[in-house]
Amino acid sequence: MTLLRCLLIFGLAGCLHVRAEDIRLAGMRIGSAWYVFSATLYKLMLDELPEGTRLEVMAKGGGIANPLLVESGRAQVALANRATAVWAYEGNPLVYGERRCPNLRVLVGGLNTVPASFIVRNAYVERTGNDTLEKILTSDDPVRIVMKPRGSSAPVVADLTLAAAGTSREKIVANGGRILQVSSKQIANVMRNGQADLYIELAPVGQQVITEVSLTVPITFLHVSDSLREKLVAKGLRETVVPPFWKGQEGPTQTVDIGTVIVTHRDLSDAMAYRLTKAICENRDVLGKAHKAWRSFDPEQAGTRDAGGIALHPGAARYFQERGWATE
Repeated sequence: MTLLRCLLIFGLAGCLHVRAEDIRLAGMRIGSAWYVFSATLYKLMLDELPEGTRLEVMAKGGGIANPLLVESGRAQVALANRATAVWAYEGNPLVYGERRCPNLRVLVGGLNTVPASFIVRNAYVERTGNDTLEKILTSDDPVRIVMKPRGSSAPVVADLTLAAAGTSREKIVANGGRILQVSSKQIANVMRNGQADLYIELAPVGQQVITEVSLTVPITFLHVSDSLREKLVAKGLRETVVPPFWKGQEGPTQTVDIGTVIVTHRDLSDAMAYRLTKAICENRDVLGKAHKAWRSFDPEQAGTRDAGGIALHPGAARYFQERGWATE
């Protein structure tokens, strides 16, 4: 496992005194998009660290694990999903069992959207006539659903969606359907080979697996209805619209989003939280050039509860308030 480490000299500015602190930034394993994202954030944070601070990128974690790493003190800052931050803070037995993360706080919200995609094979629609997500999930026609394994947020959103539609994995299987959970590398083949009818994924626009599926399998992207979106929003997700991008989209797709945020522990000093928030929000162009998914990042909305899902760290709140940007 490769770790990025650096000691830097920092010239203090303004009235905030920043003391040296060891900062471990949790992303995801080497080779993942979030590891690359973490490397970009690392570079942005360098100029904001005081002398004696050690910054380390942790090549482990993920959307579900990272809030726990922060709560336990094993990481001071982490990438997380807006939804997983809400689930960790408020408690969600489906994801975290009895565990909660009451010390979790947000530095920056709304880095990018991570929409839920519900992708059906056209052959299934032609055979059954089920052309909406609700019909597919609740009809008497068996449906085979493919998604990533446990540990990803996709199965959690899948289960929440099934529940919102009035069904469950158990009911799908009892009806003659099937739930397949395979690695991302296998999903395109599963869809091409006709082993699954419905593919449930969480990914930003341009994600490789969805792109491959859309180019090699006749499919349709399904809308999430108003009633389902309302129920999912109550579970920590946000409403979003995916503009036409993939083959198989007939137009903008109404769905839900788990989002991307940066979280920290409430014990991080206000001065450090301020500086890290500033480093991220004042480098929007750098973020957009490094990662296409971050081009829609709006710093002026990054401090709102809608963008972050849970309470801001006081140091981050101070930064947004000084800029005159919303924090509610």
